[in-house]
Amino acid sequence: MTLLAAALLPWLGAALLFGQRNGARDRCAWLAGAVVALAIAALAASVPAAAGGDIVRVSWRWLPTLGVNFGFRLDGLALMFAGLVLGIGLVIVLYARYYLAEGEPFARFYGLLLTFMGAMQGVVLADNLILLVVFWELTGLSSFLLIGFWSRRADARQGARMALAITGGGGLALLAGVVLIGSAVGSYDLDTVLAAGPALHAHPYYLPALVLVLLGAFTKSAQFPFHFWLPQAMAAPTPVSAYLHSATLVKAGVFLLARLYPALGGSDAWFYLVSAAGVATLLLGAVLALFQHDIKGLLAYSTISHLGLITLLFGLDRPLAVVAGVFHIINHATFKASLFMAAGIIDHECGSRDMRRLHGLYRYMPHTATLAMTAAAAMAGVPLLNGFLSKEMFFAETLLLGERGALAWALPAVATLAGLFSVAYSVRFIHDVFFNGTAVDLPRTPHEPPRWMRVPVELLVLVCLLVGVLPGLTVAPLLHLAAGAAYGGELPPYSLGVWHGLNLPLLMSVLALVGGVAVYVGLHRWVDMHTLELTAYSGKAAFERLLAGVLAGAGRVTRWVDDGRLGRYMALLLLAAIAAGAWPLWRHGYQPGAVAGQAMPPIIALIWLVGLLAAVFATLLHRQRLVAVILLGITGLVVGLAFVYLSAPDLALTQILIEMASLLLLLLALGRLPHDAPAEPVARRLRDAGIALLAGSGVAALLYGVLTRPTTSISEYFLGQAYPLGGGRNVVNVIIVDFRGFDTLGEIAVLALAGLIVHAVLRRLGWAPRPQAGLASDRHPLLLTLLSGLLLPLASAVAVFLLLRGHNLPGGGFIAGLVLALALLVQYLARGSAWVDARLHTGFEVWIAGGLLLAGLTGVAAWLFGHPFLTSATAHPVLPLLGELPLASAMAFDLGVFAVVVGATLLALLSLARRQPRGAR
Repeated sequence: MTLLAAALLPWLGAALLFGQRNGARDRCAWLAGAVVALAIAALAASVPAAAGGDIVRVSWRWLPTLGVNFGFRLDGLALMFAGLVLGIGLVIVLYARYYLAEGEPFARFYGLLLTFMGAMQGVVLADNLILLVVFWELTGLSSFLLIGFWSRRADARQGARMALAITGGGGLALLAGVVLIGSAVGSYDLDTVLAAGPALHAHPYYLPALVLVLLGAFTKSAQFPFHFWLPQAMAAPTPVSAYLHSATLVKAGVFLLARLYPALGGSDAWFYLVSAAGVATLLLGAVLALFQHDIKGLLAYSTISHLGLITLLFGLDRPLAVVAGVFHIINHATFKASLFMAAGIIDHECGSRDMRRLHGLYRYMPHTATLAMTAAAAMAGVPLLNGFLSKEMFFAETLLLGERGALAWALPAVATLAGLFSVAYSVRFIHDVFFNGTAVDLPRTPHEPPRWMRVPVELLVLVCLLVGVLPGLTVAPLLHLAAGAAYGGELPPYSLGVWHGLNLPLLMSVLALVGGVAVYVGLHRWVDMHTLELTAYSGKAAFERLLAGVLAGAGRVTRWVDDGRLGRYMALLLLAAIAAGAWPLWRHGYQPGAVAGQAMPPIIALIWLVGLLAAVFATLLHRQRLVAVILLGITGLVVGLAFVYLSAPDLALTQILIEMASLLLLLLALGRLPHDAPAEPVARRLRDAGIALLAGSGVAALLYGVLTRPTTSISEYFLGQAYPLGGGRNVVNVIIVDFRGFDTLGEIAVLALAGLIVHAVLRRLGWAPRPQAGLASDRHPLLLTLLSGLLLPLASAVAVFLLLRGHNLPGGGFIAGLVLALALLVQYLARGSAWVDARLHTGFEVWIAGGLLLAGLTGVAAWLFGHPFLTSATAHPVLPLLGELPLASAMAFDLGVFAVVVGATLLALLSLARRQPRGAR
């Protein structure tokens, strides 16, 4: 269970943080730090088993028909990534405490940070591909909120939207690829998929699945041509950049490459696709980084370059290339996170990140400068630092492609060139920021940061040094576990020694170091880099043009479909439905069945005739709005009576109550409309009549064709199993809260959204409270006031009665909720909103939230007992005096439905009753 704690503690912490006061800086920081520390301790408890080669697992049934469980799986690769997510997350929590200014919403920031941390934990620990995709999308959503945390800034909003669009699109491609892999392998279980590599390679789905999965990985890890979103995301607060864009979010793509390497790697398609993307990204990012003027811009493009290096290593498709790729993931996370935090310190204490203004900072902040220069040296691959070791392994692997023709010499040359630019932009960062004269027009006088703000950088730089000097004693065991899990087999011998003698990789390192320094010195001496702007493939501009084109096209289609007249919209909708229904009839003809109809009693025929006439006259008299509403109410009442005749009491009760609520809604809306609707042109009325006749005739023909054919129904199954499996004799209610409980959960979520949207839209459109507080100060008839006082307790008792009996007799949460909602609405009409609100003490938003939470928790409770979501349980305890008492867990779910119905109905109706358009009298 410690693995479960490591996976879920961030989510618990996020929930607790969202409940804190935003201004409580220290409390939020301590709470977030404590939660992450506990998660690290829980993960550490699983280390001995993982270190012994075991795979630690915990799971519950989730989607049994798909063979998918909700579970987590810890092997060496997952252990390494989970350690990075939690370890660097802990120092980011400390750093953010000092970086964010007083008055920032700390509870929201730390809550979002832990939400993202939980999503990343889910990605690296998921034991099946479906769950991995779910958490993958959650990382995209939470990173969108973090990047756009400073939502008042246009660049933050734009960067967040771009990141979400690119990575979200990649997520959809990944989902499609996962579906293809599951179809080819026959399972989504990670163990099964990783073991099915040869079978998957031979399957026709292999190539499309590979391309789709790579699209997901490349978009997340900012690989060319999707690299442009990462520099735009630098508008996020620096703690977000240090966490998401060094160790976590952008590493999710390369994690996916490592995770699925045993299943997808080992083919020419993998080699060329992955290597090509890696080479292009490695070189492009390194060149562009050199010519950035913003420190975070330089670090963003250098991150793109290093991600390309890691991608290229996995694309080389060799065992030791996998080892080097995993090793560089660790190294890059440590030195890049420390560099981002150092950049944040400079910005925090100087008021600028512009390297054209930042000069000579070493004399003002020598401690910070030393830390930043050490981390930059690790990024450049200077010996005795961790970056040197993995970069030299990278150089060595590029030399082993003799069987690939021209690549045998081209790839080492490109790798050396990229290493050269890596050194050049690292030297530029060190020289421009900490030396190179004096600062120019800084908003603040530079000085060292608070002591504890520097501690996270010190810790990560210390890791860079220890790994660089003592790799065998520090990182070797973890690297072996992680690389072995990524490769999926026995690794050949390799050495992490600092010195391997005079060889070609060392020569490449020397050329890169010397050449990088020479390139920067030459540019600095003969070219004014501060005035030089290097532009390349502008993915950002292409994305913005594409987005503008899509939005413009969508706008044109929307204006054509919905020009503000409901009639046109409905006409197009009905024409589309008519075409869809007519197509199969045109192809196959229409042939009714031979089942004979049944005689209808005269009284039923008369009632149906009344309903029919009411519908016809409502259409003919639709301009007289009040008359049309009354006639529609008659039609609805006749439909309810039809349900009674057809022995459907639940439907009848629901229909009648819905008619009552709809009548009140329409009457409230009529108060905002003219008495009569404007006249319409004759041509439009004829057009609408023709469409209506076609649609009505088509529905009638379809129903007649269905009802005159013999059918086999699943109703016998529900009639026979409602009581044994659901513990209730009201089959309709058992279907709603048990057999189809997941559908009902979605339906009440939609109802809740509808109520909230009506409430929000009225405010958004500028509708103001009515001048005399609406219902609060109206004069109300005395008789209505007295009768409403008697109605509420009676209606409440009836609602409770219908709720409690709904599992066995007509009733249930939906019907009971409508009864209580209508009774409360009468109280508002009779006594005024101020009188009722003063006694209710709870907003209807709370009813909605509480109902959804209760319904959801009822489903989650089933997991605790090892059953699928929303599985119900029944019991029949015998109590003194009461005798046998039938109990069902579905009652709690039904209670949630009840609360949502009450809250959403009243929130929507009262929002309309209490407000009017601004300027209305």
